[in-house]
Amino acid sequence: MSLKGFTMKYGRVTTLLFGINVLVYIFEAILSGNPIDIGIEVLARLGQWNYAVINGAWWQLLTAMFVHVGILHLAFNMYFLLMLGSQLERLFGGRVLVFTYLVAGLVGNLVTLFLLPPNSVSAGASGALFGIVGLLIMTSGIIRGNIGRALTNAFLLFLINSLFPGVNAFAHLGGLITGILLGLYYGKKLRRKLMAMTYGYAW
Repeated sequence: MSLKGFTMKYGRVTTLLFGINVLVYIFEAILSGNPIDIGIEVLARLGQWNYAVINGAWWQLLTAMFVHVGILHLAFNMYFLLMLGSQLERLFGGRVLVFTYLVAGLVGNLVTLFLLPPNSVSAGASGALFGIVGLLIMTSGIIRGNIGRALTNAFLLFLINSLFPGVNAFAHLGGLITGILLGLYYGKKLRRKLMAMTYGYAW
């Protein structure tokens, strides 16, 4: 598939976020000398090493959401970025996608900073992706008139994906809650728009 076809299928901003994550991983692999598993010293420099963040490396809270610990980690997250990010981009546009990715990823990393020990090193787009999931699920609940079920589904998804060894459940939870809150705003906005288009007025 050509780049143009890829962009048309998944959306311009989703493709951009996908490309950034892949390019960052290539840089990690070069520094680590291993394209399969990234060394801990590289992750501590580019990901989120809580000790470094506490001592002034605040930018790691942002860079960590584009850093992955291995090729399988990258592949899994990028699959869901393409599937879910493209849905969000079609519904609300690229700006909302970028905003959700960055804010949910940042909140997830802040929760990690406060709740994991200073020697912890973490990385990945999972917090940002859970933000996208939370927004989409909450929007669906608002449109369908069943917010309770939407919340139940969101937290079941969190539990299923957060109980494996080595998974940063704190980033998942922070990102998910952020996405749910954003979904309350954007979901209600979309519902008003749909009502206006259907009945000629907004609730």
